[in-house]
Amino acid sequence: MKSPSRRKFLKQATLTTTGFWVAGGLSAASQKAQPGDRINVAVIGCGGQGASDLAAVAKTNQANIVALCDVDEQRAAAAFKQYPKAAKYADFRVMFDKQKDIDAVVVATPDHVHAIASITAMRRGKHVYCEKPLCHSVYECRLMKETAMKHKVATQMGNQHTASTSFRRAVEIVQAGTIGDVREVHLWTNRPTWPQNINRPKGTPAVPKTLNWDLWLGPAPQRPYNPAYLPFNWRGFWDFGTGALGDMACHIMNFSFMALRLGYPTSVIAELDTPLNEETAPLGCRVTYQFPARGKLPPVTMYWYERRRPPEKLLLGQKPSAAGHIMIGSRGTIHLTNDNASNLTLLPAAQFKGFKDPVPTLPRSPGHQREWLDAARGGRPAMSNFVDYAALLTETVLLGNVAMRVGGKRVLWDAEKMRAVDLAAADRFIRREYRKGWSLE
Repeated sequence: MKSPSRRKFLKQATLTTTGFWVAGGLSAASQKAQPGDRINVAVIGCGGQGASDLAAVAKTNQANIVALCDVDEQRAAAAFKQYPKAAKYADFRVMFDKQKDIDAVVVATPDHVHAIASITAMRRGKHVYCEKPLCHSVYECRLMKETAMKHKVATQMGNQHTASTSFRRAVEIVQAGTIGDVREVHLWTNRPTWPQNINRPKGTPAVPKTLNWDLWLGPAPQRPYNPAYLPFNWRGFWDFGTGALGDMACHIMNFSFMALRLGYPTSVIAELDTPLNEETAPLGCRVTYQFPARGKLPPVTMYWYERRRPPEKLLLGQKPSAAGHIMIGSRGTIHLTNDNASNLTLLPAAQFKGFKDPVPTLPRSPGHQREWLDAARGGRPAMSNFVDYAALLTETVLLGNVAMRVGGKRVLWDAEKMRAVDLAAADRFIRREYRKGWSLE
């Protein structure tokens, strides 16, 4: 049960969550480092995407890599070898207890560990860069935002294309009114490219000697090890991952969410291509989000497709792509086939011949990881920080998973109370129970 102060804070966080893109400001952060200082960085999850994040942070030449943490020695072997002077850990809780020189943390674990690793770090005053999706559950999104606000740390979610000049240019094009009022958006992906709509694997194979399975499970319910989960296919299992929507929407939905200054949806409903499965996400689906008007901006209907595409007529003659984005305005359409908007097409083409970009209104980025490190030294908060943007975007994404898991029922979202109206079946998907020994309280 949440304490009264916790309930009050979560409610306040809800009411103030529209942040920079609606209200026009960025949350301040109180930093320990000073301009010019190098930041002592620890990385939790050093293999896979974590290796990429580690390389990107190191490339800025603004960070000292002082600690590396991973539950799988084999998966992390290359990183451990590359940074022989960095302290090595399997348990991030032990790392924080033992090592006091850490200023900032990169979290690149599977989804189900994102929140507990990040919140543990922020409560100790560490700046946090966390991979997408920011969280595994809606409640975790609220708590991530609350914790970042309370401890005034610099944060950034790993939807890296947010930092690209082409992405920010695309946002400016929409916000300048180029395509008029937007009431409809279509987003699609060819994922999942990993197994979904499957049952739990059988058997109890031996746990590899290099893997600490109990630590890999973290807050997730106890179950036997199986190679069906590692190193990649955990994404489809609800206990660990967030399916194709969680995996990709923080990239694909990012542009429209930011450009249209979207906030909480009022309703979400999912149409599944495969039967409801308690263990894994569906093999394909369409999720429909309804967003309310925002000041003078009209309501928006957003369609998310997995292993589907929108009606071909909406492409206006463009070649179908594996993933993409169509934004339909009263004066034109925008078509994208990548997440950084470098191939933005204004349609119909003849109407926009000779188009000139609007005057820039957004700051240009020195790079996604550098943005975060600069913020940790007292600079401008990073654009995908938890307080102003990333927690709200991720919560919206994850509400689509809630809609999938309630079996086609419409989720009417009461953002202030953080609940689905008259739909108690959704409660366990909004806030999950943690395994004994792991807690966010």
